[in-house]
Amino acid sequence: MNSYKEKLSHFIKKNNSNLCIGIDIDKQFLPKNSSLKNLIEYSFSVVDKTREFCVAYKPNLAFFEEWGSEGFIWLENLLKHIGDQHIIICDAKRGDIGNTAKHYANAYFETFGFDAITLNPYLGSDSLLPFLQFPNKGIYVLCQTSNKSAPQLQQNTSSKVIEICEELDNNNIGLVVGATNSEGMKSIRTKTKLPFLIPGIGAQGGNLQEIISINKEFKFETIINVSRAIIFSESISSTAQQYNNMINEFYDN
Repeated sequence: MNSYKEKLSHFIKKNNSNLCIGIDIDKQFLPKNSSLKNLIEYSFSVVDKTREFCVAYKPNLAFFEEWGSEGFIWLENLLKHIGDQHIIICDAKRGDIGNTAKHYANAYFETFGFDAITLNPYLGSDSLLPFLQFPNKGIYVLCQTSNKSAPQLQQNTSSKVIEICEELDNNNIGLVVGATNSEGMKSIRTKTKLPFLIPGIGAQGGNLQEIISINKEFKFETIINVSRAIIFSESISSTAQQYNNMINEFYDN
């Protein structure tokens, strides 16, 4: 597995899953007086209850950075707990000039050991290039996000983002394409065969069956993220299993 795309395809087949669990341990959804220790234990429990149902985990750095140095220790320990049988995506949405980006790349790919990272392309291609020096690591570039105000900037930029990514791709670039705008996703999918990381299913209301139909031919290049709907459900394990079963069923039919 010399490229990220090969690694991604391998793990999707091995785990029989396209499901990514977003690890957004938001204290507002836990008991009022939860301590950092409680949050750490909860995040470990999420992993233990979902390992057999997903292909990837996506820790969102905001929920770790909030706790300062203790949060980074938590993140390092969580990554060790997840291990090497899943793709681990750093949900950082970084985007900075090339020299700074080089240090971000070293931090998240070498020091922390993530398999992939989400990036903001607003500064142009030189903000992406340092991350592409790691051929077995992946980058997911924001193309169409799932938040309500996304169209303010993105409705006229997605084609340019695709163009830049196609030019730079060496089997290690994917796009973040939100599930909350299925028409936009259809348009993007007609323009590129790049892998998709798809947020917006679950709490944000994206239609799972519809987005799978759009990506029917790209089963081994597609990761579908679910965060709050799984990790704060009454039964984390059974909810993760249900999502994985639905995804496999929609792909098979």
